[in-house]
Amino acid sequence: MTQTSELYSLYEDDNEKWLAQTLKLLKEKQLENLDLEHLIEELEAVSRRDRLTVESFLEQIIRHLLLLEYWQEQHEYNANHWQAEIMSFRSQLNEYLTQNLRNHLQENQSKVYQKALKYVKQKTGMIIHFPEDCPYTLEQLLNQDWLP
Repeated sequence: MTQTSELYSLYEDDNEKWLAQTLKLLKEKQLENLDLEHLIEELEAVSRRDRLTVESFLEQIIRHLLLLEYWQEQHEYNANHWQAEIMSFRSQLNEYLTQNLRNHLQENQSKVYQKALKYVKQKTGMIIHFPEDCPYTLEQLLNQDWLP
């Protein structure tokens, strides 16, 4: 059995050992022994997870900004909570952010906004008229100190 086929089998049995062995091979530049099929699968999964994570944080920021800015009926009771949530989600998002993920958010901001909009419309009982397009720039959304 070749080292590549052993590594391929290890992927199914013990993912952590597979990962450790794959990292060792990469560090040693033993590229011919890599299980490329599973390595590609894992890298694609990591990329998907990262994109979904930053989208989720951005959606939370948008939700809370919309509630803070437009839901005047609940403003007195919830404004501090919404601001704290915005700050927390921004901090978490900025820890994940790379230039690639920032570009991804820029390209998908409209889609993320539509998901956030659907949520806040439901939460407020459809009685508030929120903007149909995102009223915030990505820079505003990521800026730890910016509030509408």
